[in-house]
Amino acid sequence: MKLNIYQLYQKMLKNMGQTGWWPADSKNEIICEAILIQNTNAENAERAAAQLRDTTQYSSDKLINLPLAKLQELVRPAGFYKNKSRSIYEFFKWYQQFGFNDQKVVHHYGKQLRSNLLKLRGIGNETADVLLTYVFDQPTFVSDKYARTLFTHLGIQNLTDYTSLADQCRLGDEFSIKDAQEFHGLIDEFGKQYLRRKDHFEDSFLNGDQLIL
Repeated sequence: MKLNIYQLYQKMLKNMGQTGWWPADSKNEIICEAILIQNTNAENAERAAAQLRDTTQYSSDKLINLPLAKLQELVRPAGFYKNKSRSIYEFFKWYQQFGFNDQKVVHHYGKQLRSNLLKLRGIGNETADVLLTYVFDQPTFVSDKYARTLFTHLGIQNLTDYTSLADQCRLGDEFSIKDAQEFHGLIDEFGKQYLRRKDHFEDSFLNGDQLIL
């Protein structure tokens, strides 16, 4: 069956149900987790996130006032702890200009928000899109590895890196912010079930479908 991007989302939602992504208690937690997950596995990122939660409760003020050595110690389980601790600190210092208010950030930057996020230390394309979707409530497609693998199975060719999919995949106006958040969650949960370690896509409910971008 041929599907457009919204039909793909609807089919995944019908077959898998809501994921509730991003599972977190606050947007500050999402910010930190989006940085911690870079270049590591979920288990290591979760260990670091738990230590940050226990020490700071993800309070903006506590995060920016934490001594750098202590922040590095908490972040260490996620790897690249010097870079990630500095990224967390510098992000919240930047965020402080707007009173840690996500909608003030959106109002200030408008359509230039993504390009300005990319100027921040440690914020690359994938992290910027996660932050747009889950922190700043801007429906954005996250072209992560699971998405690229899934879309390759659905007939989209030459998806060699993040931008190779991001450049050609945009969410239409029919996607609400909740839809965009769920879509990313569904893709990642699908990936964990069918694409992780050994590829079992042929056993999935999407086998035989073709995506039209």
